[in-house]
Amino acid sequence: MHGIFIDEWLRSENLLYVFDPKAMHQILVKDQYIYEETSSFIAGNKLIFGHGLLSTIGKRSIFYYVGSPNANQTHIGDQHRKQRKMLNPVFSIAHMRQMVPIFYQVTYKLRDALLNRVKNGPREMDLLLWMNRTALELVGQSGLGYSFDTLEEDAATHRYSTSAKQLVPLLLKHQLPRTYLLPILVKIGTPKFRRAVLNMMPNKTLHKLRDIIDTMHGTSVEILESKKKALQEGDEAVALQVGQGKDILSILLRANMDASDDEKLSDEAVLAQISTLIFAAMDTTSGALSRLLHLLATNPTVQDKLRQEVVEARERLRGGLSYDELVALPYLDAVCRETLRLYAPVSVVMRTTREDVVLPLSSAIRGLDGQEMTEIPIPNNTKVIVGMMASNTNPELWGPDSYEWKPERWLKPLPDAVVSAHLPGIYSNLMSFLGGGRACIGFKFAQLEMKVVLSVLLESFRLSPSEKKIFWQMNGIAAPTTEHVRNLHNQLPLVVELLK
Repeated sequence: MHGIFIDEWLRSENLLYVFDPKAMHQILVKDQYIYEETSSFIAGNKLIFGHGLLSTIGKRSIFYYVGSPNANQTHIGDQHRKQRKMLNPVFSIAHMRQMVPIFYQVTYKLRDALLNRVKNGPREMDLLLWMNRTALELVGQSGLGYSFDTLEEDAATHRYSTSAKQLVPLLLKHQLPRTYLLPILVKIGTPKFRRAVLNMMPNKTLHKLRDIIDTMHGTSVEILESKKKALQEGDEAVALQVGQGKDILSILLRANMDASDDEKLSDEAVLAQISTLIFAAMDTTSGALSRLLHLLATNPTVQDKLRQEVVEARERLRGGLSYDELVALPYLDAVCRETLRLYAPVSVVMRTTREDVVLPLSSAIRGLDGQEMTEIPIPNNTKVIVGMMASNTNPELWGPDSYEWKPERWLKPLPDAVVSAHLPGIYSNLMSFLGGGRACIGFKFAQLEMKVVLSVLLESFRLSPSEKKIFWQMNGIAAPTTEHVRNLHNQLPLVVELLK
């Protein structure tokens, strides 16, 4: 199946679900400015993050971030392209290499915390909790040069961490008003007026969302001001900070100082990248790591083989693995790729057509009238859903075992159908990190995080399933839970055993 129109009686609008390779390339690459993010997505992200990468669009951007002095002005210009141009070099492999020591430093703290809990014998632990804490601290130190968590067992939870964990469930719980009311409400009056109205509304959920956004914004301001002050004071002050100036934010600020006036990002735009970076790197990466740990616990043969590869590499290279040595481990790479193929943290993305357009297909399909068609005419303002997970598991491309987790498939040439499909994904013929101008800018960062954490933990611990049955829920971002807490909170209970 390549795509189908669905007329929803409740909302009286057409939806087109697509995972045809040619159609996805048209949507995400060739005509990406016609197939833009939905108005509710942009409006919501502007209120939460400001006008960062998740809240600007291609050729047209409408800024109405709460507190902005230009909150009711429409800015025409390629704001998203401008931000990507500034940020792309920051996420280069050269900078990833510099961050490896920071990644190890944080992951060793995680290892020590787990070791302290299992030193007297195997123990069931919620590894989702620890992956969440680790993901936040990794993006904090290597992304922002800021420490959120000591990763000690009884450490106090940082206010930002608490707020960030509450944000997604709160937004998903109130998806209907967010989708249909928010794009209208954010255009009414000034930010000060909207804040006053919000404060008077007898709605605890909205007040909670307001407080979460205030906390995230306040922490971002604190981090940015600290970074700017250190850069102004010189190298000695930078060296005293977390990350010693090798973090993404410090690199971005230095690049921004050297940029031309036309390309320079405003303080407001830089500020927006902070919460955007944390939000984008936290839940998706911790979810992917948790999925990996769960799969390894339930596939002990794969776990043992992967552990052997890591241990032998460390013995051969006599020490910690560098970036290049880590990414060169074939089985570690295969395990990560296969997990991201079959279990992409985000399964779909949605776009809205900004004009009438014709969508070409790789092969013909039959319409409702029985006629063959090689393209689909799509009217303006149609919601288009891109099936990332459907593409990653399409049997026509990946073969009859496409729904099975088989890391070994990456140790041999991929099927000809995959290669010839010319999928638009930026990573290994997969759509997990999307493609085109809105592809995940931090996909190398996420890969590095997964490989460092796995390589360190598998050397010290053996993972096995607990007696609790684990379910994976897809509420925007895939997350594990168990039957007895299914509707309360997420968790990943696994048995952790110290290797002798």
